[in-house]
Amino acid sequence: MIYYEMIGYLGSLLVALSLSMKNIRYLRRINFFGALTFSIYGLLIGAYPVFVLNGYIAIIDIYFLVKMYNTKEDFKLVPVLDKKHIYLKEFLEFYSNDIKIYFPNYRSLNLTDLSCFFVLRDVRPVGLLIIEEKEGNEIEIHLDYAIPDYRDLKSGKYVFNSEMKYFKNKGYKSVITKSEVKKHQRYLLNIGFGRNSENDEIFRKDI
Repeated sequence: MIYYEMIGYLGSLLVALSLSMKNIRYLRRINFFGALTFSIYGLLIGAYPVFVLNGYIAIIDIYFLVKMYNTKEDFKLVPVLDKKHIYLKEFLEFYSNDIKIYFPNYRSLNLTDLSCFFVLRDVRPVGLLIIEEKEGNEIEIHLDYAIPDYRDLKSGKYVFNSEMKYFKNKGYKSVITKSEVKKHQRYLLNIGFGRNSENDEIFRKDI
């Protein structure tokens, strides 16, 4: 019975953990495993209402996860022509604490000399891209931020795959960025960047 109890505690822990997730996709994933585990626990101890209810929750999670990943979304990269625009200022202020986690020095950026783009996802502004077009054939990314609810790699893959054609047509051949934050480094590797052989905090991607 002690093993059954451990399964029950694990299921409860996963369900509780899922409710702390800001990202709805992560919430659904963790909740699915929690409900499935708790459903198995209910079956093992003969608590059939627990088995049925949590099995039903797991099926609902699967339904919405499949729907999320099969729904075609519309992405756009929209330039911010006025660097003093009130919405840009409000966006940076509203998400400032979260941005600092991944880009600790972002407040030192001089936007006057840089290009800013909002990443739209079904017309919602879900991210902000700040780049510098350097002399030669490189672009440097100073900020590539996605808001918590939409942090699932889709926006990043869109920006650094589909939208890079625009810069390729202007003669640029690679994108570089620097990061000392482990979470952000994993994100960069997942969307196709590679580490610089001489400095593992510098990442590069050909376009």
